[in-house]
Amino acid sequence: MITLTRLNGDRFVVNAEAIRYIEERPDTTLTMVGGDRVIVSETMREVVERSIDYGRHLRKLMPPS
Repeated sequence: MITLTRLNGDRFVVNAEAIRYIEERPDTTLTMVGGDRVIVSETMREVVERSIDYGRHLRKLMPPS
């Protein structure tokens, strides 16, 4: 899960694995797997970096195979 900010300043948490794609048009728009769209104040780069960090955190929690 990653924390993001709506344009009105409200913070919320989204499952990074549920993001289908991210666009800057010019506001950063997330399109979710279910088709919902969310506009956030973070840049596309920030959302990508937080998603990568989230994935790295998950891999640390997995026991070695």
